[in-house]
Amino acid sequence: MALPLSGLMVLDLTHVLAGPYCSMTLADMGATIIKVERPDGGDDTRAFPPFKDGKSAYFAAINHGKKSIALNLKNEDDCAIFEILLARADIILENFRPGVMERMGYGYESLHQRYPRLIYGAVSGFGHTGPDAKRPAYDMVVQARGGVMSITGEKDRDPVRVGASIGDIVAGMFLAQGVLAALYDREKTGKGRKIDVSMLDSQLAILEHAIAITTITGKPPVPSGARHPSITPFETFHASDGLFVIAAGNDKLFEKLCITLNLPLVGDERFATNAERCKHARLLKRLVEAVTLDNTRSYWIAKLTAAGVPTGPIQSVDQVLKDPQILARNMVVDVLDKNGRAAFKAAGNPIKMSDATDATTRAPAPDLDGNRGEILRWLGQE
Repeated sequence: MALPLSGLMVLDLTHVLAGPYCSMTLADMGATIIKVERPDGGDDTRAFPPFKDGKSAYFAAINHGKKSIALNLKNEDDCAIFEILLARADIILENFRPGVMERMGYGYESLHQRYPRLIYGAVSGFGHTGPDAKRPAYDMVVQARGGVMSITGEKDRDPVRVGASIGDIVAGMFLAQGVLAALYDREKTGKGRKIDVSMLDSQLAILEHAIAITTITGKPPVPSGARHPSITPFETFHASDGLFVIAAGNDKLFEKLCITLNLPLVGDERFATNAERCKHARLLKRLVEAVTLDNTRSYWIAKLTAAGVPTGPIQSVDQVLKDPQILARNMVVDVLDKNGRAAFKAAGNPIKMSDATDATTRAPAPDLDGNRGEILRWLGQE
């Protein structure tokens, strides 16, 4: 069955991660992505290690299945090609600093007048409005300024960034959502819209418990390691051979946990409600670990799972890539090379949709300008 975005063409001027993550999401749902790159090296991530046969695995993981054409938008001939692409595009994506597209003559207002159905998606560090709109930003900067780093790490230790680049990735996800909403709106109005997503805004948008705690108590949360600040028990616990996680998120699950561990705590007022358990979280952790230290992680995970208590191992990435549940969901796919051979591994599409193909492989990531001939033929320019 056809993928839901089949037939849509995205003109993708983005580079590195936030914008390319958005266009990857759209590609996984069937859109054709034409990646417009600068001729002198293209997307920065082409130079990011690790490499295989001279090609970046990082670039391949985010840009598989896209098409590449190198255009210098200060060159008259290249601008002519770009104009023809614009006339064919449903969506244009960019992640330049605010004002760059306007200086080139391709800002939203100009494009909207000429191509009223074109959807314009922009992602930047601080958005297109506000006093810091033109400041540069990277993932690390917005994780720090957006509050995420202030609650990440161990108590009384230096803050740390989240291991995944969530400053970029979350913004890319929000941009994809905005594009899809604009597509739906265009079906009703016939007109495109501008979507302006800020990486900084996107970090604030994922601080659900931190905002609630701060605004009600007047005190911002601090790093608490693996422990959730509003739910207990909801953290790591030691077994005889290392750490695993337990997430007993309500009273019923806590009761099941106590029964499984043979802990006589169900009638104890100190643990009668989640609020009380949060007050006595350190004591509760010691009581639970007094039991779990007597056996292995696998023993307790099997026992708690059988009792219906949410639990799991702390897996390294190589273990995740072999996880039977992950594999059953087609969440590890092969990115092919130009000869059709598996060259790289990438994450699959987490959006599983009825009557839509969930392919087990991905088309190759493009060479820089590698699709120029194909694109020009499609445009009738060759």
